[in-house]
Amino acid sequence: MSDPETLTIDVNGYATRVWRKGSGPVLGYIAGFGGLPRWMPFLDALAQTRTVIVPSVPGFPGGDRGHSILDTHLDWMLAMRQILDKAGLAGADLAGSSVGASLVADVAALWPASVRKIALIAPFGLFDDRDPPTDPWAQRADRVPGLMCADPDIYKAMKAAPEGANSIEWPIEQVRASEAAARIFWPLGNTKIEKRLGLIAAPTLLLWGEQDKIMPRSYADKFAAGIAGPTTIATIAGAGHLAELDKPAETARAILDFTA
Repeated sequence: MSDPETLTIDVNGYATRVWRKGSGPVLGYIAGFGGLPRWMPFLDALAQTRTVIVPSVPGFPGGDRGHSILDTHLDWMLAMRQILDKAGLAGADLAGSSVGASLVADVAALWPASVRKIALIAPFGLFDDRDPPTDPWAQRADRVPGLMCADPDIYKAMKAAPEGANSIEWPIEQVRASEAAARIFWPLGNTKIEKRLGLIAAPTLLLWGEQDKIMPRSYADKFAAGIAGPTTIATIAGAGHLAELDKPAETARAILDFTA
Protein backbone atom coordinates (compact mmCIF):
# COMPACT_ATOMS: atom_id res chain seq x y z
CA MET A 1 0.00 0.00 0.00
CA SER A 2 1.85 3.09 -1.24
CA ASP A 3 1.45 6.52 0.28
CA PRO A 4 -0.82 9.09 -1.38
CA GLU A 5 0.32 12.50 -2.53
CA THR A 6 -0.24 15.03 0.27
CA LEU A 7 -1.33 18.57 -0.56
CA THR A 8 -2.36 21.49 1.62
CA ILE A 9 -5.16 23.99 1.09
CA ASP A 10 -6.14 27.03 3.14
CA VAL A 11 -9.59 27.01 4.76
CA ASN A 12 -10.46 30.14 6.73
CA GLY A 13 -6.78 30.71 7.46
CA TYR A 14 -6.04 27.15 8.61
CA ALA A 15 -3.91 24.64 6.72
CA THR A 16 -5.98 21.61 5.72
CA ARG A 17 -4.59 18.33 4.41
CA VAL A 18 -5.71 16.82 1.11
CA TRP A 19 -4.66 13.33 0.01
CA ARG A 20 -4.68 12.35 -3.66
CA LYS A 21 -3.99 8.99 -5.30
CA GLY A 22 -4.84 7.02 -8.43
CA SER A 23 -5.95 7.90 -11.94
CA GLY A 24 -9.22 8.11 -13.80
CA PRO A 25 -12.38 10.11 -13.08
CA VAL A 26 -12.26 12.04 -9.81
CA LEU A 27 -13.97 10.60 -6.73
CA GLY A 28 -13.95 12.48 -3.43
CA TYR A 29 -14.29 10.97 0.03
CA ILE A 30 -15.18 12.66 3.33
CA ALA A 31 -14.24 10.57 6.36
CA GLY A 32 -16.53 9.30 9.09
CA PHE A 33 -16.46 9.61 12.88
CA GLY A 34 -12.91 10.14 14.12
CA GLY A 35 -11.55 11.24 10.77
CA LEU A 36 -8.56 9.68 9.05
CA PRO A 37 -5.32 9.62 11.00
CA ARG A 38 -3.86 7.38 8.28
CA TRP A 39 -4.53 6.14 4.75
CA MET A 40 -6.63 2.97 4.59
CA PRO A 41 -7.17 -0.06 2.31
CA PHE A 42 -10.65 1.16 1.27
CA LEU A 43 -9.07 4.21 -0.38
CA ASP A 44 -6.52 2.04 -2.18
CA ALA A 45 -9.39 -0.05 -3.55
CA LEU A 46 -11.07 3.09 -4.91
CA ALA A 47 -7.79 4.37 -6.34
CA GLN A 48 -7.38 1.31 -8.56
CA THR A 49 -9.73 2.90 -11.11
CA ARG A 50 -10.37 6.45 -9.88
CA THR A 51 -8.45 9.55 -8.91
CA VAL A 52 -9.31 9.58 -5.22
CA ILE A 53 -9.19 12.95 -3.45
CA VAL A 54 -9.58 12.93 0.33
CA PRO A 55 -9.74 16.33 2.01
CA SER A 56 -9.77 16.56 5.78
CA VAL A 57 -12.52 18.36 7.67
CA PRO A 58 -11.68 21.20 10.10
CA GLY A 59 -10.63 19.71 13.44
CA PHE A 60 -10.23 16.18 12.05
CA PRO A 61 -6.72 14.72 11.66
CA GLY A 62 -5.10 16.87 8.98
CA GLY A 63 -7.62 19.64 9.53
CA ASP A 64 -5.73 21.61 12.21
CA ARG A 65 -7.96 23.68 14.55
CA GLY A 66 -10.22 25.25 11.95
CA HIS A 67 -13.32 23.88 13.67
CA SER A 68 -12.87 26.36 16.50
CA ILE A 69 -14.28 29.27 14.46
CA LEU A 70 -17.25 27.38 12.97
CA ASP A 71 -20.21 28.23 15.19
CA THR A 72 -23.24 27.31 13.06
CA HIS A 73 -24.23 24.63 10.59
CA LEU A 74 -24.02 27.26 7.86
CA ASP A 75 -20.42 27.99 8.87
CA TRP A 76 -19.59 24.31 8.45
CA MET A 77 -21.26 24.07 5.07
CA LEU A 78 -19.49 27.16 3.76
CA ALA A 79 -16.21 25.63 4.94
CA MET A 80 -17.12 22.41 3.12
CA ARG A 81 -17.80 24.36 -0.07
CA GLN A 82 -14.35 25.94 0.17
CA ILE A 83 -12.75 22.56 0.79
CA LEU A 84 -14.39 20.88 -2.20
CA ASP A 85 -13.63 23.74 -4.57
CA LYS A 86 -9.99 24.08 -3.48
CA ALA A 87 -9.41 20.32 -3.45
CA GLY A 88 -10.58 19.97 -7.06
CA LEU A 89 -13.85 18.18 -6.31
CA ALA A 90 -16.36 20.57 -7.89
CA GLY A 91 -18.78 18.58 -10.02
CA ALA A 92 -17.25 15.21 -9.10
CA ASP A 93 -18.69 12.05 -7.60
CA LEU A 94 -18.57 12.33 -3.82
CA ALA A 95 -18.68 9.66 -1.11
CA GLY A 96 -18.84 10.11 2.63
CA SER A 97 -19.18 8.02 5.75
CA SER A 98 -21.05 8.61 8.99
CA VAL A 99 -20.66 12.28 9.93
CA GLY A 100 -18.88 12.85 6.61
CA ALA A 101 -21.81 11.35 4.72
CA SER A 102 -24.15 13.88 6.30
CA LEU A 103 -21.88 16.70 5.13
CA VAL A 104 -21.89 15.23 1.61
CA ALA A 105 -25.69 15.07 1.64
CA ASP A 106 -25.94 18.71 2.69
CA VAL A 107 -23.50 19.77 -0.02
CA ALA A 108 -25.66 17.99 -2.60
CA ALA A 109 -28.76 19.72 -1.24
CA LEU A 110 -27.34 23.24 -1.04
CA TRP A 111 -25.22 23.19 -4.22
CA PRO A 112 -26.75 20.58 -6.56
CA ALA A 113 -24.37 21.40 -9.42
CA SER A 114 -21.33 20.68 -7.23
CA VAL A 115 -21.80 16.89 -7.32
CA ARG A 116 -22.53 14.26 -9.97
CA LYS A 117 -23.43 11.19 -7.89
CA ILE A 118 -23.17 10.73 -4.13
CA ALA A 119 -22.58 7.65 -1.97
CA LEU A 120 -23.56 7.89 1.69
CA ILE A 121 -22.35 5.31 4.22
CA ALA A 122 -24.72 5.37 7.23
CA PRO A 123 -25.09 9.17 7.33
CA PHE A 124 -25.88 11.15 10.46
CA GLY A 125 -28.37 14.03 10.34
CA LEU A 126 -31.75 12.48 11.15
CA PHE A 127 -33.31 11.67 14.52
CA ASP A 128 -36.41 9.58 15.19
CA ASP A 129 -37.22 9.24 18.89
CA ARG A 130 -39.09 5.99 18.15
CA ASP A 131 -35.87 4.44 16.84
CA PRO A 132 -33.03 6.62 18.11
CA PRO A 133 -29.43 6.28 16.97
CA THR A 134 -26.68 5.61 19.50
CA ASP A 135 -24.96 8.76 20.72
CA PRO A 136 -21.21 8.10 20.30
CA TRP A 137 -20.27 11.12 22.43
CA ALA A 138 -22.09 9.65 25.45
CA GLN A 139 -20.03 6.44 25.46
CA ARG A 140 -16.99 5.38 27.44
CA ALA A 141 -13.88 5.49 25.28
CA ASP A 142 -13.40 1.72 25.51
CA ARG A 143 -16.85 1.12 23.99
CA VAL A 144 -16.39 3.29 20.91
CA PRO A 145 -14.36 0.82 18.78
CA GLY A 146 -17.07 -1.83 19.13
CA LEU A 147 -19.73 0.67 18.13
CA MET A 148 -17.85 1.90 15.08
CA CYS A 149 -16.75 -1.43 13.64
CA ALA A 150 -17.98 -5.02 13.72
CA ASP A 151 -14.35 -5.88 14.49
CA PRO A 152 -13.25 -3.40 17.19
CA ASP A 153 -9.57 -4.15 16.54
CA ILE A 154 -9.85 -2.55 13.08
CA TYR A 155 -10.92 0.77 14.60
CA LYS A 156 -8.25 0.50 17.29
CA ALA A 157 -5.60 -0.03 14.62
CA MET A 158 -6.83 2.98 12.67
CA LYS A 159 -6.52 5.19 15.76
CA ALA A 160 -3.29 3.73 17.12
CA ALA A 161 -0.28 6.02 17.09
CA PRO A 162 2.12 5.18 14.25
CA GLU A 163 5.81 4.69 14.88
CA GLY A 164 7.44 8.06 15.39
CA ALA A 165 4.24 9.95 16.25
CA ASN A 166 4.45 12.59 18.95
CA SER A 167 3.19 10.82 22.08
CA ILE A 168 1.58 14.03 23.37
CA GLU A 169 0.12 15.46 20.16
CA TRP A 170 -1.33 12.23 18.76
CA PRO A 171 -4.01 11.64 21.43
CA ILE A 172 -4.85 15.35 21.42
CA GLU A 173 -5.54 15.18 17.68
CA GLN A 174 -7.84 12.18 18.15
CA VAL A 175 -9.86 13.92 20.88
CA ARG A 176 -10.02 17.05 18.73
CA ALA A 177 -11.65 15.03 15.94
CA SER A 178 -14.43 13.90 18.27
CA GLU A 179 -14.85 17.48 19.50
CA ALA A 180 -15.07 18.79 15.94
CA ALA A 181 -17.78 16.27 15.01
CA ALA A 182 -19.68 17.16 18.17
CA ARG A 183 -19.70 20.83 17.15
CA ILE A 184 -21.66 19.83 14.04
CA PHE A 185 -23.77 16.92 15.23
CA TRP A 186 -24.27 17.05 18.99
CA PRO A 187 -26.75 16.24 20.39
CA LEU A 188 -27.74 12.91 18.89
CA GLY A 189 -26.36 13.62 15.42
CA ASN A 190 -29.47 15.64 14.54
CA THR A 191 -28.98 18.45 11.99
CA LYS A 192 -32.64 18.34 10.87
CA ILE A 193 -31.42 17.34 7.43
CA GLU A 194 -34.91 16.09 6.62
CA LYS A 195 -35.74 19.71 5.74
CA ARG A 196 -33.11 19.66 2.99
CA LEU A 197 -33.24 16.12 1.60
CA GLY A 198 -35.87 17.16 -0.95
CA LEU A 199 -33.25 19.42 -2.56
CA ILE A 200 -30.95 16.50 -3.40
CA ALA A 201 -31.34 15.71 -7.09
CA ALA A 202 -28.14 13.68 -7.53
CA PRO A 203 -28.42 9.89 -7.86
CA THR A 204 -27.69 8.60 -4.36
CA LEU A 205 -26.34 5.33 -3.01
CA LEU A 206 -27.16 4.60 0.63
CA LEU A 207 -24.82 1.98 2.12
CA TRP A 208 -25.41 0.38 5.51
CA GLY A 209 -23.27 -2.04 7.47
CA GLU A 210 -25.31 -5.11 8.38
CA GLN A 211 -24.09 -4.84 11.99
CA ASP A 212 -24.30 -1.05 12.39
CA LYS A 213 -24.70 -0.29 16.13
CA ILE A 214 -24.89 3.49 15.68
CA MET A 215 -27.46 4.22 12.95
CA PRO A 216 -30.44 1.86 12.75
CA ARG A 217 -31.09 0.36 9.31
CA SER A 218 -34.47 2.11 9.25
CA TYR A 219 -32.65 5.39 8.64
CA ALA A 220 -31.67 4.22 5.16
CA ASP A 221 -35.36 4.14 4.26
CA LYS A 222 -35.93 7.54 5.88
CA PHE A 223 -33.15 9.09 3.82
CA ALA A 224 -34.37 7.41 0.64
CA ALA A 225 -37.94 8.62 1.22
CA GLY A 226 -36.78 12.22 1.61
CA ILE A 227 -34.27 12.50 -1.23
CA ALA A 228 -35.75 13.86 -4.47
CA GLY A 229 -33.33 12.12 -6.82
CA PRO A 230 -33.12 8.38 -7.53
CA THR A 231 -31.82 6.32 -4.61
CA THR A 232 -30.33 2.86 -4.21
CA ILE A 233 -29.94 1.09 -0.85
CA ALA A 234 -27.36 -1.64 -0.31
CA THR A 235 -26.20 -3.55 2.76
CA ILE A 236 -22.61 -4.59 3.44
CA ALA A 237 -22.57 -8.00 5.14
CA GLY A 238 -20.34 -8.34 8.19
CA ALA A 239 -19.75 -4.59 8.51
CA GLY A 240 -20.47 -2.16 11.31
CA HIS A 241 -21.11 1.58 11.22
CA LEU A 242 -17.86 2.38 9.40
CA ALA A 243 -18.36 -0.24 6.70
CA GLU A 244 -15.34 1.01 4.77
CA LEU A 245 -13.08 -0.09 7.63
CA ASP A 246 -14.68 -3.49 8.26
CA LYS A 247 -15.16 -4.43 4.61
CA PRO A 248 -12.98 -2.18 2.44
CA ALA A 249 -13.12 -4.18 -0.79
CA GLU A 250 -16.87 -4.77 -0.68
CA THR A 251 -17.67 -1.16 0.22
CA ALA A 252 -15.36 0.21 -2.47
CA ARG A 253 -16.84 -2.10 -5.10
CA ALA A 254 -20.38 -0.96 -4.29
CA ILE A 255 -19.34 2.68 -4.67
CA LEU A 256 -17.33 2.11 -7.86
CA ASP A 257 -20.18 0.17 -9.48
CA PHE A 258 -22.67 2.87 -8.57
CA THR A 259 -20.56 5.78 -9.79
CA ALA A 260 -19.36 4.08 -13.00
